[in-house]
Parts: sequence; structure tokens; C-alpha cells
Amino acid sequence: MKQSLLRYLPLLLLAAIWELVARLELVSSTALPPLSDVIAAWIDMIKDGELTSNGASSLYRAGAGLALSVIVGTALGIGMAWWKPVNVLLAPMVEIFYPLPKSALIPVTVIWLGFGDGSKILLIFLGCMLPVTVGAFNGARSSEQVLVWSARSMGANRLRMLWDVVLPSAMPELLNGIRTALALSFILLVSSELIVAQKGFGYLIGFLGANGTYDAMYAVVFTVAFLGFAADRVYQMFVQRMLLWRQ
Repeated sequence: MKQSLLRYLPLLLLAAIWELVARLELVSSTALPPLSDVIAAWIDMIKDGELTSNGASSLYRAGAGLALSVIVGTALGIGMAWWKPVNVLLAPMVEIFYPLPKSALIPVTVIWLGFGDGSKILLIFLGCMLPVTVGAFNGARSSEQVLVWSARSMGANRLRMLWDVVLPSAMPELLNGIRTALALSFILLVSSELIVAQKGFGYLIGFLGANGTYDAMYAVVFTVAFLGFAADRVYQMFVQRMLLWRQ
């Protein structure tokens, strides 16, 4: 308990400074409303359901896009590492698109699928698939050849070696790639909703900001930040359990 308090003490100090600066009007309260007003606005948005309904839409889009990226990215990464023709075919595309700013794909996905959920899910899928693919590829390539040879000498077929040797060896790198994709999914979600959406966290941030309701806008921003933080912490707990066998 004491360690947790010390760990998050800087955040508590920041909150106190924020409230003090806003109340003393050292910074315009229009640009930086008091933190207490932000909390009050957050409670009001929870009560009237505005935050929860928009949040449900956002989390559905992020969850669907991320899940697809994990499934497809894992298969592509391991396939590239395990079968040379797949690597020859896909490696150039991964190298070209990996450094591309993923938000640049927003207009493309809108042209393809319109302004609904589909374009956001596709954007998150395309953006998050690459770090998962790279993580799976690097992990599978680092598989211990001794284990592969041992499995082969014992008569294991290619699929059996893939499942029993390559996938477990690839797991740490793969899980790191998924963690990167998890953070990226929130970034892409809010970015796309700010530009082309009529519902969701990003839409709320843009709408409230344009109308000058800054306390509520900050409340939504903090909600996204908290959800991203919580998702990362839960995922790290999941990873620790998944990797217990390596200890």
C-alpha cells in the first residue's frame, strides 16, 4: 500500500497543482478548468449515460480491430518465419508500411467503408497488425534450433513442431508486439473518431471542445487515458501468467 502511494504521489501532486493554478487563475480557467470541475463534469456525463454509450462504441471498435490484428498478425508473422516463400512475398510490404504513420490511412478506410464502425475497425486492424506481425516473426525466428531438430528427430511433423516448439518460443516477442498494438489501438481509435465519427470518445472530445465545454472535454480525455492505463496493467498481469512456464 505504501509503495503504491509513493509510486503515484507525483500524480497526486500534479492534481493538487492543477487545482491550485486554475483556482488562482494563473492560467485562464477557460483553457484549464479546475480539476474539481472536470471530475464533476465526468460524474454528470456518467449519470446521463453520454459517456458510457459513446465509450461502448469506442471499446467495441478498438476490441474488434485489435482482436483481428492479433489473429492475422500472429499467423502472418509465424508464417513469414517458418515458410520462406511467405517471407519473400510479405517482407517487402511489412518493411514499407511499418514506418508509415497509421493515421494517414484514415481517409483510405473512410473511402472504402464509409463513416460507420467498419472504417474504424479496419484502421485499427491495419495499424495494429504490423507490430504483432513483427513480434511474431522475430519470436519465431529466434526459436532454438536444437529444440526444432530434436522434435524433428522424434518424428514430429511440421505442424506439430510449429505448435509445440515455434509458437512457445515466439510467445515473449509476440506478447510484446501485442502490447504495442494495444497502446496503438487507443491512439488510432481517438484519431479516427476525432475526424470521421458521430459517436465515440474521439467524437465527444472534438464536439465538446468545439462548443467550449472544456471541463467535460478534459473528463473524456482522462477517461481514455485511464482506460488505456488500466488495459495495459491488466495485459501485463496476463503476460506474467502466460510466461510462468519460462521461469
